[in-house]
Amino acid sequence: MFSLFYGLWKYLFSKTEFHVLILGIDKAGKTTLLEKLKSVYSNLEGLPPDRIVPTVGLNIGRLEVSNAKLVFWDLGGQPGLRSIWEKYYEEAHAVVYVIDAACPSRFEDSKSALEKVLRHEDLRGAPLLILANKQDLSEAVSAEELARYLDLKKLDERVYMFEAVSAHDGMGIKESVEWLVSEMERSKRTEVLRVRAGVAAPGA
Repeated sequence: MFSLFYGLWKYLFSKTEFHVLILGIDKAGKTTLLEKLKSVYSNLEGLPPDRIVPTVGLNIGRLEVSNAKLVFWDLGGQPGLRSIWEKYYEEAHAVVYVIDAACPSRFEDSKSALEKVLRHEDLRGAPLLILANKQDLSEAVSAEELARYLDLKKLDERVYMFEAVSAHDGMGIKESVEWLVSEMERSKRTEVLRVRAGVAAPGA
C-alpha cells in the first residue's frame, strides 16, 4: 500500500519543469505552433489560425507532456523585438527555432538570426529543435533542402533535431516535442540549471 501511495505521490509531485524558448523571425508560425501545442497536449482549444496575430513581446503556454511540465516562451520575431530574446536565454532549458519553409526569400534573415542565437554564451549546451514549418503549403521546400541551406553540419557539437512540420495541421509536432522532452531530461544544460536553482534531480 505504501508503495502505491509513494508511486502516486512521485507521479504528482516529481514532474520537472522545463522552460522552452520558441524563436524565429516574424511570420514563421511560432504563435500558431504554440496554439497547436495547446490543442494537442491539453483540453484547451488553441486559437484558430485566422485569429492569431503577430506576437509583440511574449506569449506563454504551459503544458504537461509525459512526466514533464513545459513552459513555452513565444517571443516576437520582428527585427525590433529580437533584441529582447537574450533576456530569456539564461533560464531556458532548450530552444525551438521555427522557420517558414514556404518563403525562401526570408531564409537568409532566418539563418542569420539563428546563428546569432547559437553564438550566445547563455545558451551553451541547450538542446535545439529546428522546425521547417508550413509543410502543408505546396510551395514549402523540403526539410532536406532547407537543412542544406542552413548548413547544419556546423552544429555537430550541439544536440539538435531538424524536423519538417506543419503548425497548421499538426504534422510532426508530437514527434518533435517528445524528442525535445527526452533530450532536456538528460541534458547537461538541465543539470546546470538545477544546480543553479538549488533543485535536486528527480530520484536523487
